[in-house]
Amino acid sequence: MAKDQPLAEMSTDELIKNQKRITFMTSILGGMLILLLGLTIQTWINNGRSPLIAVPFALAPIVVINIKKINAIKQELKSRGI
Repeated sequence: MAKDQPLAEMSTDELIKNQKRITFMTSILGGMLILLLGLTIQTWINNGRSPLIAVPFALAPIVVINIKKINAIKQELKSRGI
């Protein structure tokens, strides 16, 4: 997928492929961020403060952006009747 290519110009197969890819990668990233947050909280409780607590919050906007992309692709597929 080209960075600047609008969704309306993409083929249906490309949209479905991108939707699956983005959904998979977002799920993995979200799961890893939740795991990192849990481990950081556990480290914080056991050993005191940890600067790693900021990492999940710093990377969370990537998950939000990807969810918005997935919703935009779903809307485009819906407008095409798929």
